[in-house]
Amino acid sequence: MINHLTTETRNPHTMNLDEMSTKDFLRVMNEEDKQVPIAVEKEISQIEKVVNLVVDSFNRGGRLIYLGAGTSGRLGILDAVECPPTFGTHFEQVRGLIAGGERAIMKAVEGAEDHPEEAVKDLKELKLTAKDTVIGLAASGRTPYVVGGLKYARDLHAHTAAVSCNKNAEISRYADVAIEVLAGPEVVTGSTRLKSGTAQKLVVNMISTGTMVGIGKVYGNLMVDVQLTNQKLVERAKNIISIATGISPEEAEQYLIDSENKPKVAIVMIERQCSREQAEKCLEAAKGFVRQAITQ
Repeated sequence: MINHLTTETRNPHTMNLDEMSTKDFLRVMNEEDKQVPIAVEKEISQIEKVVNLVVDSFNRGGRLIYLGAGTSGRLGILDAVECPPTFGTHFEQVRGLIAGGERAIMKAVEGAEDHPEEAVKDLKELKLTAKDTVIGLAASGRTPYVVGGLKYARDLHAHTAAVSCNKNAEISRYADVAIEVLAGPEVVTGSTRLKSGTAQKLVVNMISTGTMVGIGKVYGNLMVDVQLTNQKLVERAKNIISIATGISPEEAEQYLIDSENKPKVAIVMIERQCSREQAEKCLEAAKGFVRQAITQ
């Protein structure tokens, strides 16, 4: 039975949704959406614990692996695929798994989420180890695919976390840290792609970004490990170097070339007035943190 779940209860403010004008509906939906960041705020202490788990995994050579079905699975994949271009992580370092496999990203695979053994299979294919952190995402908090994956991860002594939108969620029982964001009933009853999806998106963004800050992927609030995969990002990199060091964009362009397209290295070269090789050694000694590489 799911009728006791907050995500499945009817929203008292939208009982006459089909009678509302478009503007009235949009206003109500906007008011409901405003509740999401407030609900997330209540879980910040738990989110902090998860960030610390992932930082520990990364420092030990492990990975962050999101696990979910439907909207939740797609949100994990979305967060994972944005990490390499934004923070210069390796493709394998942050991964997203979805019930039903890659075809489920574009089209719903009915029933895929009901098989916990499929999550075990998917994690085995990734060669899950005790160094990794597995984060199960399920708005309902009861998805069998996610339960199966978290159980297997715990058996291997990997770090585990659960993100749901119901209190006392089943998946919380199989996690070292449980994040339960109670954003209230959906505007359309049970449509967890709405507030619940927004809540999960905010949480995974906080986890991945907090982790990247924790392993030295930013300098101030600048993404100094950005990958230069298109012209926009090349221009962004030049701008980052210019802002960080105070030199002109033209000078920054030359340093970017001299650093072999590594903004982090270019900044250290400028601030320490050293060669690329020396800058790289400083960064290595500082474990990738630009500020420490400059001041040590």
